[in-house]
Amino acid sequence: MLFIHPDFLWNTSLAKKIKQYDFFGYTINEALFLSEKEETTINAIVENIKNEYQTNIDQFSQDIIISHLETLLNYSERFYQRQFITRKKTNHQILDRLEALLSDYFNSDNLVSKGLPTVQYISDQLHISPTYLRSLLKTLTGLNTQQHIHEKLIEKAKEKLSTTDLTVSEIAYELGFEHMQSFSKLFKEKTSQSPLAFRANFNQKYHLFLNCKHSTILLQQTSIALQTIFQIE
Repeated sequence: MLFIHPDFLWNTSLAKKIKQYDFFGYTINEALFLSEKEETTINAIVENIKNEYQTNIDQFSQDIIISHLETLLNYSERFYQRQFITRKKTNHQILDRLEALLSDYFNSDNLVSKGLPTVQYISDQLHISPTYLRSLLKTLTGLNTQQHIHEKLIEKAKEKLSTTDLTVSEIAYELGFEHMQSFSKLFKEKTSQSPLAFRANFNQKYHLFLNCKHSTILLQQTSIALQTIFQIE
């Protein structure tokens, strides 16, 4: 067991970056599973810290121990990233459960009554700590939990804009927003266009598709007619 007093880190480079290591926020059931080689690496670093601590203290002692600690944390971060990637079955099951959870939530009445799902709600439903889930999703998909929620929101908003005659205000309400402006701002941030602009562009492309389809049918009918005429002659 390795204990480090916070005062020991004061005014060091590690004190400034230690909060960047997300695994300090993981729960006990999200522990790191080490291979024999990885365990040997970690034990060697801990032994170096122990040896340095037990030698005579001088002006270099703190810097050397801090350096070993940073190495220990960096290896831990590397091994966690490896674990996210190599435990494919378990992690992809989490992705599937996340997708199902979001789909069920966005297809229910929860949006109107409770608003958008929070990161804490998603984590609780998946029985995973928010920090671990964020790290896992970031590694596997490049998006954190909040971004996944917004992706599902935008997907649902596009569906309503393209398949219903609801106003933007009505859509915003159905998606859990109290104010249309907040919805429009988020939609534009994620799609680079306003909800009304998206609807107008979709309708234009849809009508263009229908016109092209109609023209194709006319050409096919004309071709069939000409073939019939030539066959008769």
